[in-house]
Parts: sequence; C-alpha cells; structure tokens
Amino acid sequence: MPDPIRILIAEDHAVVRDGLAAVLKFEADMAVVGLAKNGLEAVAQFRELKPDVVLMDLAMPELNGAGAILAIRGEFPDARILVLTTYDNDESVFRALENGAKGYLLKDCSTADLLTAIRKISAGGTHVSERAASRLAERAMAGGPLSTREIEVLKWIAEGKSNKEIAALLFISEGTVKTHVLSIHEKLGVSDRTEAVVTAIKRGILKV
Repeated sequence: MPDPIRILIAEDHAVVRDGLAAVLKFEADMAVVGLAKNGLEAVAQFRELKPDVVLMDLAMPELNGAGAILAIRGEFPDARILVLTTYDNDESVFRALENGAKGYLLKDCSTADLLTAIRKISAGGTHVSERAASRLAERAMAGGPLSTREIEVLKWIAEGKSNKEIAALLFISEGTVKTHVLSIHEKLGVSDRTEAVVTAIKRGILKV
C-alpha cells in the first residue's frame, strides 16, 4: 500500500481546523501531519514537515494565506497548496492562484469534493471550484487586473479625493490621474467613480 498523503492544515479557527482533521483521519490514504493557526506557523511547519498538500485558509492572523502561499512557494517551488476559504471574490481567487496555489475551494464544498481535490493536487493536478472558476472568467472578461498604481488611485477615489488631490498625494500630474481613472473604468466595466468603488469592493480589490 502506498504511503498516505501527508497534509498540513493552516486554519485560524480551532473548530474548523479540528473538524477538517477529524474528517481526514478516516481516509486510509491521508494523514494529517501538522496543524497551523496562522500563516507564519504554516510557513514554519512546511519547512519542518515537508507535507504533500497544504490546506490553506486565506483570512489568518500574523500572515494571511496569500502571503503564506507566496512565502512557501518562494522556498519550495513544488509545494502543493489547496486554498480552502469563504472568499469567493475574483481578486482573492486570482491572487491565490497567482501566488502559486494549485487549487481553490470554498468552505461550503462537499466532503467528497474536498477529498477529490486533495488527491488530484497530491498527484500533481489542479482543482478549482466552479464558483471560483466563474469568478476568474468574469475577471478576464472585465479587462484584466488593476495595476498597483491604479489600485492606489482607486483607494483615494474611495476616500472622496478629487483628481487634483490624488495627483498631489501621489506626486503625479492630474492628467496621469485621469488616465488611470479611465483605465480603471474600462477594466472594471463601469462608467463612473462611485460604481468603480462599489465594484472594486464587491470583487475584493478594495477592503471596506
């Protein structure tokens, strides 16, 4: 019989963390080898344990899941990480996969779907839930990700700043701000500043 899939669970809520471990212990081909309650612990335990698969939450203290994925993959390019989260906005999905996650599931998924995802990722495959995949498709159709500068401009728009005020804050010309605003509108598929902010919040680009 082949060795079981060695799994590290990174989840800050003890009930969820213990619940996942309890579910996985009944699978003959799986073994939970580590439990981390924040991103820093996840990185440290990965270094020590070298698990086959990491179940990674995104909203964690100390270091969030996206940062932990980036850190782990930076040291271990072949690390296989499955995101398991409540976040289904396109920005969260995009960032997690961009940082190197091999899969993305929502916490309301079925046990069968979770087990399938773990086995696929352990075998070198990928697994993205239908809802997460649809968010990525919507993002692609909307015109692609905002640049770092565009996000900065959008944050100031959300604060109610005018183009002139944003230009002064970012040390760029007012004309450059206008260009960024037009690009933001085009990428988000909106027609005004208010709609841009609302859409960005819904998509997880801006945090409330």
